[in-house]
Amino acid sequence: MELPFTKQQTYIDEFNSNDYYDTYYAPGKGLLIEEWMEFALKKLHETFTSGGVEGDTLIDIGSGPTIYQLLSACEVFKNIIISDFLPQNLMEIHKWLKKDHGAFDWSLAVKSVCEMEKNSNNCQKKEEKLRQTVKQVLQCDALKKDPLEPHVVPPVDCLLSCLCLEAACKDLETFYSALKNLRTLIKPGGHIVLLSVLNATFYYVGNKTFSSLCVTKEDLEKALIETGYQIEKIEVTSQLGQEDKDFSNYDSHYYVHARKPHDS
Repeated sequence: MELPFTKQQTYIDEFNSNDYYDTYYAPGKGLLIEEWMEFALKKLHETFTSGGVEGDTLIDIGSGPTIYQLLSACEVFKNIIISDFLPQNLMEIHKWLKKDHGAFDWSLAVKSVCEMEKNSNNCQKKEEKLRQTVKQVLQCDALKKDPLEPHVVPPVDCLLSCLCLEAACKDLETFYSALKNLRTLIKPGGHIVLLSVLNATFYYVGNKTFSSLCVTKEDLEKALIETGYQIEKIEVTSQLGQEDKDFSNYDSHYYVHARKPHDS
């Protein structure tokens, strides 16, 4: 399915955070609970343990209404900044941080990460650790030269982004620009960690369809190199049973760990 590019205003008007959670992450029915979550949580656990990525501050760009991607990072960073373009997503983040009634349930992801850390009896402590580590929740726009404008944030040790850029960028030129914009947020020598999907052109949220930039592994590698990153690792895993899914047409997941050179 080829869709016209979904504009920012359409996201503001039509992206429903509750539908997104129900479609992809809700216990018992979320379509990304198994393969994607297993892939993402495992790679993030490795990144923030044996991968040696740690420091004072991590910023998550395009968090959506989710927190699962930060469960490993909160053990090795003193400060986490969550950011997203959509006010409705930031509202859901605030609800989870404040333990409000109706906040999304991330207990399955928490349990999975605690088991990887051989600490399966401390799921509640894990959630509290993340809540205490999140210091700011900001609006961001990866398409701006200063993605966090008007907020001023000193360059960070690590930038994380999951399932974001392909939704935000209408073409590869914009994808390159976004990577350059994100680079300005990272300290010289700092890390960027990206997880997303390849070769997708659309995804559903509830009964709404949104466009996705179709990115290949070759596109990804070239974009990172040409925008000034040093690639440490790229890993691609094929999506199983892809002929059976109709919520998106991606065919694989990718993980990237790269660095901003010390001399830039």
